[in-house]
Amino acid sequence: MNIESTPDILLLMTLSLFVLGMVAFVSGMVILLSRSLGRDVRQITRSTRKVAEKALSYDLSGLIGNASMLLTATNDMVRTGAGVGAFLMIVGSIMDLIAIGLYIYFYGGAPAYDILSRLP
Repeated sequence: MNIESTPDILLLMTLSLFVLGMVAFVSGMVILLSRSLGRDVRQITRSTRKVAEKALSYDLSGLIGNASMLLTATNDMVRTGAGVGAFLMIVGSIMDLIAIGLYIYFYGGAPAYDILSRLP
């Protein structure tokens, strides 16, 4: 692609913004799905629950407190991962909407609309 004029540069910038928005959206979706459905988090929660049950049967109050802190930390970790994923998805969507708006502003509409308007 030979970039020689301002419209070519604007098109390249708009396409780059759109691609970056899609990358942010997809990475946010991957983070959201992997953090909330991760096997490691479920395994930690399961193990902590077992430790807490054993601590109750042997009357170890300190172990119960530590197990509850571990569950709280795991829950916070999942929420943080979900928050990062949701944030990336929102930012990616906004970037894509801006790129589409810029394309419509600079080029006067969608290519399909231009083709349909030329038909008899």
